[in-house]
Amino acid sequence: MRSTSVVLDGWRSSHHRGPDGGIDSDECVRVARPVVARSPAGALELGRRYWHEVERAGRGAVRLRTAGEELRLRLLGVGPVLLRFGPPEVAVDDAGVRCRYPIRGGVLARRPVGSIMLSQSASEPCDLCAVVAGFVPRLGRTPLYGQLQRRVHVRISRRFFRRLIREAAG
Repeated sequence: MRSTSVVLDGWRSSHHRGPDGGIDSDECVRVARPVVARSPAGALELGRRYWHEVERAGRGAVRLRTAGEELRLRLLGVGPVLLRFGPPEVAVDDAGVRCRYPIRGGVLARRPVGSIMLSQSASEPCDLCAVVAGFVPRLGRTPLYGQLQRRVHVRISRRFFRRLIREAAG
């Protein structure tokens, strides 16, 4: 079964640009039951699977590499660092599980600020979310941001959710 055949119930997407050019983008979907364990390992699994989907969506052109505790998205694995992320910050509490990666720079970032967070709420049905918060993209004040970076984030988020849902259904 192809990942595009999974219906994303309760899909919602919001996008906001702050006065400083910072972008907040929130993509969420509702699922009947949790797709990862409510544990630090479950939170890290969300992160691991998201980055795997980034690489899949990039069809080999974008690859994730580690340098110490830092994650780096590179063009072809050796080209310029598109985005750099700090180590995952994991949280498990009454709200659910979260895996947050602080943005530390890269050629697509105007400044090293913001984060991407993958989460699963504790409620049933639960919400799966991919949230970019406070990211200041280099292309942020141009039409190219909406045409490229934002579309890529939404596309990857949808693929990520579909794959999680399909694999959880087994």
